[in-house]
Amino acid sequence: MSETTPQDDLLREQRGPVLWLTIQREARRNAVSHGVLAAMAQAIRAAQSQRDIRAIVITGAGDKAFCAGADLQASQAFTTDYSEPHGHVAQVLRAAKASHVPLIARVNGACMAGGMGLLSMCDLAVAARHAVFGLPEVKVGVFPAQVLSVLQHLIPRRKLAEMCLTGEPITANEALALDLVNYVDDDVDARLQWLLDRLLDKSPAAIRRGLYTMKKIEAMSFEESMAFTESQIALFTLTEDAAEGQKAFQEKRKAQWPGR
Repeated sequence: MSETTPQDDLLREQRGPVLWLTIQREARRNAVSHGVLAAMAQAIRAAQSQRDIRAIVITGAGDKAFCAGADLQASQAFTTDYSEPHGHVAQVLRAAKASHVPLIARVNGACMAGGMGLLSMCDLAVAARHAVFGLPEVKVGVFPAQVLSVLQHLIPRRKLAEMCLTGEPITANEALALDLVNYVDDDVDARLQWLLDRLLDKSPAAIRRGLYTMKKIEAMSFEESMAFTESQIALFTLTEDAAEGQKAFQEKRKAQWPGR
């Protein structure tokens, strides 16, 4: 099942338990319009209540670019309303931060500027070997401000400062060395499917509650984190998936996850 509209240029396609969100602006190197960003935020939010969606893949059309960032050819590239406190990029990043469904970036080419934000908001990432990554905003007189909110904890600060201040790109292998992506492969789709297969056979309830827990404790102090996770582990054990997982382990068989 797939859906796209001329207004948002975002293809939404459910392939079994995986929702694919593909930016369909190949002629513009998949630069995002405000319509694309609004549609992506809406799709991520909607997926939270759809238990048949186990993962969300975010990518761009073709093999040249994942996302080149904001569309600088547009008359209002960065905002449509200066009186509105919540911009479209921020809304996508907020939706991703609140997601309990794993987000996986399929970086099929150049990942620049706002594209780095889309990459960084994802939980996992695989990249084609020819992909390049960069924060070139200083070259057009701006700065990757919102991107920093999701990127600053992923890579070392000095490398991040270099990328922001010089605007110069790095290769896929350099991105891998910085832990910006999980894997780099000549066949990005084969690697993506391999990663999905390792995720989709695990407990849906554990992953859903686990992502919630991981994201909640990111900004907590050690003692706050301990207090929170002490209660969370008890809740994990009360799920039907926990009962089934332990029973399957004892019976030496594959678990049949209820997902609850």
